[in-house]
Amino acid sequence: MGLALATIALPPRAAAQDQDDPPTRVARLGYLEGSVSFQPAGESDWVGAVSNRPMTTGDQLWADRDSRAELQLGSAAIRLSENTGVSFLNLDDHTVQVQLTSGTINVRVRRLHRDDDFEIDTPNLAFVINEPGNYRIDASEDGDDTTVEIRSGDGDATGNGQTYSIHAGQIGYFSGTQNLDADVEQIGEEDDFDTWADGRDRRYDDSPSAHYLSPDVVGFDDLDQYGDWRDDPNYGHVWYPNRVEGGWAPYHQGHWDWIDPWGYTWVDDSPWGYAPFHYGRWVSVGGRWGWIAGPATVTPVYAPALVVFVGGGGGGGGWGDNVGWFPLGPREVYVPTYPVSQSYMTQVNVSNTTVNTTTVTNVYNTTIVNKSTTITNVTYVNRTVPGAVTAVPRNAFAGAQPVAKAAVRMTPQQIAAAPVAARVAVNPTRQAVLGAKAATAGHVTAPPAALRNRQVVAKKTPPPPPVPFAKRQQAMAAHPGQPLPRKELASLRPAAAAHPAVKVAPAAKPAQPKTGHPPANVAKPGQPPAKPGQPGANRPGQPAAAKPGQPAPAPAGKPGQPAGRPGQPAPAPAAKQPENRPPAAPANRPENRPPAAQPNNRPAPKQPTEAPAHPPAAQPNRPEPNRPPTAQPNRPENNRPPAAQPNRPEPNRPPTAQPNRPENNRPPAAQPSRPEPNPPAAQPTHPENNRPAQPPAQRPEAKPAQHPEAKPAQPQQHPAAKPAPQPQKKPQTPEEKKREEEKKPPGE
Repeated sequence: MGLALATIALPPRAAAQDQDDPPTRVARLGYLEGSVSFQPAGESDWVGAVSNRPMTTGDQLWADRDSRAELQLGSAAIRLSENTGVSFLNLDDHTVQVQLTSGTINVRVRRLHRDDDFEIDTPNLAFVINEPGNYRIDASEDGDDTTVEIRSGDGDATGNGQTYSIHAGQIGYFSGTQNLDADVEQIGEEDDFDTWADGRDRRYDDSPSAHYLSPDVVGFDDLDQYGDWRDDPNYGHVWYPNRVEGGWAPYHQGHWDWIDPWGYTWVDDSPWGYAPFHYGRWVSVGGRWGWIAGPATVTPVYAPALVVFVGGGGGGGGWGDNVGWFPLGPREVYVPTYPVSQSYMTQVNVSNTTVNTTTVTNVYNTTIVNKSTTITNVTYVNRTVPGAVTAVPRNAFAGAQPVAKAAVRMTPQQIAAAPVAARVAVNPTRQAVLGAKAATAGHVTAPPAALRNRQVVAKKTPPPPPVPFAKRQQAMAAHPGQPLPRKELASLRPAAAAHPAVKVAPAAKPAQPKTGHPPANVAKPGQPPAKPGQPGANRPGQPAAAKPGQPAPAPAGKPGQPAGRPGQPAPAPAAKQPENRPPAAPANRPENRPPAAQPNNRPAPKQPTEAPAHPPAAQPNRPEPNRPPTAQPNRPENNRPPAAQPNRPEPNRPPTAQPNRPENNRPPAAQPSRPEPNPPAAQPTHPENNRPAQPPAQRPEAKPAQHPEAKPAQPQQHPAAKPAPQPQKKPQTPEEKKREEEKKPPGE
């Protein structure tokens, strides 16, 4: 009942929190491949990235050449391709604001609340995700171009007073930093980076562990291959790791980092070691450690480490300078080591275990309100479990040293005699801020200085930059082991009008993007941006994308130039396609019109009714300037594509090169007395029929003297229609008249 009341009283995310409450979520550095570097918030040194490290506002990440990384936050994931640098301008309960200075990221958003903001900021635009979906953003190395590809979802790109909407199935090319030019096309095939991201998504979507916990528990999909779920009559669903050594205990293989605003944070070494150490509770069943997730119907709240500290350094009971801890058990209250409100403390507990809210309130009043750091009236189930308590010297604890190597053995008597505390009064060193690979500072690949110092465009104003640890360290001496409250932290921050790495976009108006004109030299998805003249570079006037199932168009007049979707091999050039336009949108130029656009099926009633100004027999065989060749139904070249007629005159060239050549399908003009049912020469549907007649001297076969009574010919009918009127016959001879009279029926 207490859990039910807590669930009703608390929304999935607290509507309002105290100003000192930290965010209820962070991003997990969940996957690393190749050379990936990390820079903690407020620091200038880059160190080697470590898996399972929580990331928050101000943290930066760089994936070098041939490298990849994945960040997980709630039900969302951000994947980095090679040569890609990102940082969090803001990450709290309702905002994810990512700075992308260069490179390619894939963003998968599975749920988006109405009051959530999910924004990707690049050097020339801010892209806001409007609904769950699959997104890809590419920022060029020079900072002038951004490509946004949406396989599912919807979003808006804003920059320089303009906002462009992009929808599912579209790719937007945005060029320029002063004036944002936009071109939107249809997306094409996936590349290797897309395929890899899809595979990572399937791990999440197909995970059996999703049946046992909230889908917002970060890292639950890693549990599948490293353990199994079993039902327990006392605790419900319990996950047991199956790849651990004998005598293994939670919070033993890893180290302690200092991450503001939470303070000491556990970073586990196991590939599955994230969810079980920041959510839920641990319990020993039959000598085997098992993990119990929180209620599946409540959105989980991240905690830096769900433990109780023992000793604390400098205390009695034989502990000396050693610091120890053990995991919290089911229904036990977690007491944060950082300043929090009562609402936060209730939320972080009821989302991670089954506990009565009254119990949480009592502990809050004792430990937070009355500031009692020692807990004396609680019996912890795991304190007496053999091997549950882990202890290290305080310098190892404060310096992010590997716990398994630095651990010291404590006897059951020493553990029973030591005081239990909510936090450890030990200030961290700079090594704890940099993490387990602090020694790699200055020895790892970092992004170029031009990228590190590059501004990005943002729609939402981010918080001020974080304060460096060197400025915080002295102030922390007043309350060792506890992060500074926000008000005190703000006093250490230099007054600044705005974030130095961000340019907030001015108020924008909706704008309509172009189609068929992607900017030149746009960075290919998943690859470094191509330079002009290099293979794969998008030449000016050359399209950067092709629709699925259609060849990429080549610029008119330049056959043979490669073109295609970014990241795809260039297909063979199409014959005289319209410049910078997809094949499905042909221009009204006959030499550039694709064969699919030929008007072979036009109905006969739409043919012109105006007759030619000269007799049909006088028609020369000349090309049509304003219509594609296939518009001539009776000519043999109808079945030939336009590109296969290289010797035809240009469309606007006077067609006098072949004045005396008769039609291929008509008898010679020298036999006018032989009646033809469908004279091929009469083709008034051609545009040249509306031109003035040529001088008789240029058409010797058309002799006006032989046709004194010739009338304008009628338009040629469709093959299925009636034959056109016959041409005027010559006067008959007496013999011909006699034979004709004999054929008439009697009485006529």
